[in-house]
Amino acid sequence: MKYVLALDQGTTSSRAIVFDSAGNAVATAQREHRQIYPQAGWVEHDADEIWENQSAVAVEALTAAKLTARDISSIGITNQRETTLVWDRRTGRPLGHAIVWQDRRTTAACATLRTAGREPLFTARTGLRLDPYFSGTKLAWLLAHYPEAHARAAQGELLFGTIDTWLIWKLTGGSVHATDASNASRTQLFDIHAQVWSEELCALFGAPIGALPRVEDSDALFGDTVAIGRLAAGVPIRAMIGDSHAALFGHGVRAPGIVKATYGTGSSLMTLTDAPMRSRSGLSTTIAWRRAGRVAYALEGNISVSAQAAAWTAELMGLADVEALTALAASSPDAGGVCFVPALAGLGAPHWKDRARAALTGMSLATTRAQIARAALEAIALQIGDVFAAMERDLEARLDALSVDGGGTRNDLLMQIQADLLGRPIKRVAIPELSAFGVGALAGLAGGLFDEASIAARLNDSIDAIHPRLDEAAQRAKAQLWGRSVRSVIANAALS
Repeated sequence: MKYVLALDQGTTSSRAIVFDSAGNAVATAQREHRQIYPQAGWVEHDADEIWENQSAVAVEALTAAKLTARDISSIGITNQRETTLVWDRRTGRPLGHAIVWQDRRTTAACATLRTAGREPLFTARTGLRLDPYFSGTKLAWLLAHYPEAHARAAQGELLFGTIDTWLIWKLTGGSVHATDASNASRTQLFDIHAQVWSEELCALFGAPIGALPRVEDSDALFGDTVAIGRLAAGVPIRAMIGDSHAALFGHGVRAPGIVKATYGTGSSLMTLTDAPMRSRSGLSTTIAWRRAGRVAYALEGNISVSAQAAAWTAELMGLADVEALTALAASSPDAGGVCFVPALAGLGAPHWKDRARAALTGMSLATTRAQIARAALEAIALQIGDVFAAMERDLEARLDALSVDGGGTRNDLLMQIQADLLGRPIKRVAIPELSAFGVGALAGLAGGLFDEASIAARLNDSIDAIHPRLDEAAQRAKAQLWGRSVRSVIANAALS
């Protein structure tokens, strides 16, 4: 029997999961890495630490499964997407810390480009709004704030990449500098229609095209590994795809009609479209994946702080963890009019207000800790609902259900709140790490280990449904309270 090794590099940790030919996870290893906050609004990662952790868990997973590299038919890589780094081509030393997708330091740069009337150009070429969330202004910041970085990049001494590019460069001993179309589409540098790096957009950011990775299909043969502990040389890397895209693939979505939501540090809602669709409702047009040269497009809504809102609230309230927060929330039947808008890193889709700050509204002397805890869980569900409604407006169709994955979906109370506030059934996939499963499936299909029937069978065995219990009047009242609170946060941001 052959196996697939999925490397899942996320915002807070790195995981490695070994899947057998039936799509079952036979071993998992995980390590967290530091979240670095140099100042308010800045979030960084140590790329060397990420590599050390990712390579270590790959070996740990193989050891736990009692396998060697000879048992691995292929490797797939999925990753946090817009996090940006630059490194020295010769030494492999990063040019400072990686700038994380949540980082807001380039807010002013985005505003300057917006004022200059550049946003329509970016949206037309890349499907993305001008926002610090994406990679382009992060790269420009790195090149502007390190001595001689522009000149060194122009001379070919520096390389740019998102985390997928960094990992494949390290896995192949520096011989492969590549990304896939899904990750490239999140940089604000890639023309999603022409399928090339845009010279005009790169020039606006001062990014030499020679420093950018080549863009491959998501299921390309990217290269072979060099020897890393028990991970021997010669294992083919057969898939690379952004984490949200991998989750969509893992849901078994191959045609339009299904919306998935991933509950992680942030959240991504994504649905396939027949062609690139220009959103009128604050969503992004993106590339879901590219296989055999054929592009699958999607609409996506990104939420900057999702399940992280619960963890942040638990810490602030002195609770041990999110489980303790959930138990406290369950002790109250409702939030008692309290509303939490978790704009802890600005507001993402569909509002895109990068200067917005979090607010807790509706409190009185009668407010309890349990009501605040419940408001934190409701905030996650209400943000998801905003993006879901935006998708319905763009698609001009009612969506019947939401298919969900990610760590937050293990929270039964949160899932019931989500169904109640959305007013639609929630279809929960019980595969613990669906992004890893998705990229494992993609790599397994490319390497001949899986077929679509086996993937569908694995999914069908792992889905349960949560149905709404809240009446429509209560649902509307909660939506109206949420809408007023969000508008208040946006109005305050405009005054700052």
